[in-house]
Amino acid sequence: MTKHLQNSDFRVRVGTDVDLATWPTCVKPLYKSKKADRKLLETQVHALSTLQRVHCASDRYAMLLIFQGMDSAGKDGAIRHVMSGVNPQGCQVFSFAQPSAVELDHDFIWRTTRALPERGRIGNFNRSYYEEVLIVRVHPQLLEAQQLLEELRCADSLWTDRYRSIVDFERHLHVNGTRVIKFFLHLSKDEQRKRLLARIDEPDKNWKLSLADVEEREFWSDYQTAYGKCLAATSTEDAPWYVVPADDKKNARLIISAIIVGVFNHLHLRYPTSTSGYRHELQMVREPLAT
Repeated sequence: MTKHLQNSDFRVRVGTDVDLATWPTCVKPLYKSKKADRKLLETQVHALSTLQRVHCASDRYAMLLIFQGMDSAGKDGAIRHVMSGVNPQGCQVFSFAQPSAVELDHDFIWRTTRALPERGRIGNFNRSYYEEVLIVRVHPQLLEAQQLLEELRCADSLWTDRYRSIVDFERHLHVNGTRVIKFFLHLSKDEQRKRLLARIDEPDKNWKLSLADVEEREFWSDYQTAYGKCLAATSTEDAPWYVVPADDKKNARLIISAIIVGVFNHLHLRYPTSTSGYRHELQMVREPLAT
């Protein structure tokens, strides 16, 4: 499936600057037709479903997938399609919108920590603690509601400190068995315009659009800068960022599924092996069942 594309094509290398203007929002499709796309995605979803069963049985790791991107980048659809074949008992999805008053009375990572996946499960974050170095950086007035000390809120090191907190947090997750994979769905401004218009023109998509979505387009350049700084500062060997070209939703889903399957494969998961004593017990149970 990935003959001409490798995961490394999308991974943000550690310690490099990120200028999103130089990263493509569209690449050569991995599929040749709609039918081929469906077949490829079905193959990847089946592989992920198989790996998830072993993941659950081995109970050694947790998997956390983080999806970030501009409005209409396709985060919901990517999670829905890529996770479509996974046993619902082994998968969980959380979306993080505007924080509540209770959440604002804690540190900026607290509300997402409560939703972390346990070992044997796949957790999906639709937006995450990264909002605190993205939307809050673009709209710093939001910091006023976070009850920070004045010297902290106005410090030049505020964003650097938050990046460090995130990197340390993700390192903590990694050494305790949680594998973190982060996807930035890289959408062009023109493609976003088309998708927002579709939400107006198609009645069953009206609910997806708000005036705020359109107003945020005025800050497009600010968001691109904030994302670039964030990706450069927080992509690590333990928790890498992948910049996924998102103008083609079908292709983006194939790329995302391939990356997830690749990470699972590198874990070399195995079903638990039975001890001789346990196998003896099973044979004792088998005897009355066989009669």
